[in-house]
Amino acid sequence: MFIQTEETPNPATMKFLPGREVMGQGTLEITDARTATASPLAENLFLIEGIQGVFFGRDFITVTKAAGKEWQVLKPAILTAIMEHFTNNRPLISSMSEAPAIADADENEIIKQIREILDVKVRPAVAQDGGDITFQSFEDGVVYLNLKGSCAGCPSSTATLKAGIENMLKHYIPEVKEVRQTR
Repeated sequence: MFIQTEETPNPATMKFLPGREVMGQGTLEITDARTATASPLAENLFLIEGIQGVFFGRDFITVTKAAGKEWQVLKPAILTAIMEHFTNNRPLISSMSEAPAIADADENEIIKQIREILDVKVRPAVAQDGGDITFQSFEDGVVYLNLKGSCAGCPSSTATLKAGIENMLKHYIPEVKEVRQTR
């Protein structure tokens, strides 16, 4: 098994591509060792000193490291954990703690349009950088989004939200006045 790695715009994260499907549907972000029990792979990755977060996408894994830790030290242990997991055909998720968001049938038309633009135009682009952006809510002209994986804590996330996503949503949906990140 050959696992490729890619740097992301966020220097605290690295994207690992195992050359196979990771999450069949949706994404899963685990930000601490206590909640890592939902995934055997995440549990093993959190055993590596200096790992602060794990994000699973369709065909990639994004790992977040602590400040002061170096990728050249962490990377071999991360690669070993990923390779061992997949070569032993272990399940990625042992208990579903975070189900992918499913649109409510009663959602209003503006929210449906926001979700569609995010799913078609935004999420594929941020997935290439090892992250994800998910819709949280729309209130009084403000769209609230959740940044995951390499997008969370990325130095360029504010520019992405304001210059990219906010401008795009305002262009297609006049009711959108602003985009904010949820905490």
